[in-house]
Amino acid sequence: MSPEKMWEEYQATTNIESNYTSWYFCDNEHDANELVELVVKGKKRATASVFELYEKENEKVPTVGKHSVITDWYGQARCVIKTTHVNLVSFNEVSETYASKEGEGDLSLEYWKKVHWECFGRDMESHNLIPRESMLIVCEEFEVVFK
Repeated sequence: MSPEKMWEEYQATTNIESNYTSWYFCDNEHDANELVELVVKGKKRATASVFELYEKENEKVPTVGKHSVITDWYGQARCVIKTTHVNLVSFNEVSETYASKEGEGDLSLEYWKKVHWECFGRDMESHNLIPRESMLIVCEEFEVVFK
């Protein structure tokens, strides 16, 4: 299903008037598809991104109440999420509790730091930026509102 079609179906059930964004997780097919499955199953309830990249990519930082249609790697809509909490923290201050909400791997902070350091590094490289322990991370929590 296309993101537009899923959004129309969601709107029909809620009479919501807001806008939405459509995107997939991560920068590769395997992770994008695996992570959206975790969201659909209710295991992944949060995501993180590098604050500095929002400015570089001319995008707005997520806000509470924002809706997103999450797709797989191929652009097929899988669910609609609604942002419930946004917090900015430095990479080295991300908590074990937050890491577990991301629903990935063994749910540990150690795992979260390893995979996110690698992913953030790839994202930043295209902008000639270097990851650092003190970089600000946008920690976004969400709920699935439509499948």
